[in-house]
Amino acid sequence: MSTRLPRLVIAAPASGSGKTTVATGLMRAFADAGLAVSPHKVGPDYIDPGYHALATGRPGRNLDSFLCGPERIAPLFLHGAAGCDLAIVEGVMGLYDGAAGQGELASTAHVAKLLRAPVVLVVDASSQSRSVAALVHGFASWDPEVRVAGVILNKVGSDRHEALLREALDESGVTVLGAVRRAEPVHTPSRHLGLVPVAERRAEAVDAVAEFAARVREGCDLERLLALARSAPPVTGEAWSARGEPLPHPVPSPNRGSAPDPASQTPERPDEGADPNRGRPVIAVAGGPAFTFSYAEHAELLRAAGAEVVTFDPLRDEALPERTAGLVIGGGFPEVYAPELSANEPLRKAVAELAFAGTPVAAECAGLLYLSRALDGKPMCGVLPADARMSERLTLGYREAVAIADNPLAAAGTRVRGHEFHRTVVEPAAGAVPAWGITRPARRVEGFAQGGVHASYLHVHWAGAPGTAERFVAAAADAR
Repeated sequence: MSTRLPRLVIAAPASGSGKTTVATGLMRAFADAGLAVSPHKVGPDYIDPGYHALATGRPGRNLDSFLCGPERIAPLFLHGAAGCDLAIVEGVMGLYDGAAGQGELASTAHVAKLLRAPVVLVVDASSQSRSVAALVHGFASWDPEVRVAGVILNKVGSDRHEALLREALDESGVTVLGAVRRAEPVHTPSRHLGLVPVAERRAEAVDAVAEFAARVREGCDLERLLALARSAPPVTGEAWSARGEPLPHPVPSPNRGSAPDPASQTPERPDEGADPNRGRPVIAVAGGPAFTFSYAEHAELLRAAGAEVVTFDPLRDEALPERTAGLVIGGGFPEVYAPELSANEPLRKAVAELAFAGTPVAAECAGLLYLSRALDGKPMCGVLPADARMSERLTLGYREAVAIADNPLAAAGTRVRGHEFHRTVVEPAAGAVPAWGITRPARRVEGFAQGGVHASYLHVHWAGAPGTAERFVAAAADAR
């Protein structure tokens, strides 16, 4: 099956060039023009897709060929962009930067080739003039399979500066599609893991995205960018499903000022009068400002496997959703909210009781911290015989791992690919039965697999680990 879906990949020579500003601004500008825009992000990052969702009113989705496999990139892309007029893919790092030591794998260039998508290069032109042509020429000619079809000049100082840049690029053969002027930085606060997520700064994030769009509209040729997107050849691939069936699509919000929470694109809470012995098992998924890291496909896969997915906020809710038969606690920033999470003692006790009763619990990174005895001295759920604390060291990178023992997510011996992204430490790092044996880049054991609990620092994209959602839902049904 081939689909002619207009699409652009927004890339850059290096991090810090302004591709997030330009990509998010383009998403919002085209959405404001009445187009249904599908937002995507190359790599495992959870934070940028939140801003993309705010810009478009649709879930931001990741395209990571390391986590999910190259063969699933086009199908996942088509699944997320179904029914849209345009797809915009924000790259990661520099155009050709990918998984360390593995060639082009997981790079923006790799994903652009898999999608047969034209690339627009965002160049920080603040400290150069004629040299920009050599830079762009090098990126455009490095890999002939990557179609670098245009450039957007960022941080341009003046009319004269822009004229010099355009004159130089006339000789490169790459079209200038925009020139964004140097300006005061938009207020997008960062902390230890990057930008502050949208869920924690809703009003300011709305203003920031609107400012991104205003700058793009002023400096970029939207008509030529759309024409370039429409020039992309058909992309081939079936709409993806781990079971070979179409996944349910979340209903997009038409309000670009209200980003959908991927986990919240689910049915409402179950009816109070529902028979607890009938219907689909309820999987409770942690959300809210402390738990913002989640791939959109996880909730969709759980629903496709027969579950009813219900979100709850550990900062606010004092009880788990009714009939909870399985619990998923993803990543986020519990270290920022440790006092508030600790103060919600009723929910901490409910989570501990559920876990000790053998109910399936999947916890990644932030979830691992929440299940520990304490985080920076603040009492947590006490499910795991471990304590967590902040650290000065950033742990970041792709990992390859194997399941040590049978657990609700994987059978013993199952191999997965994941990534770590944290500035915290858990002591001890592993339980009597570890969750994973890390096999690459360095061999070690990590995490906890005890009873129905699987808790680890490793983030795994379930679309790249077929059968994970089905196994978890089956375990929840059995426990219920």
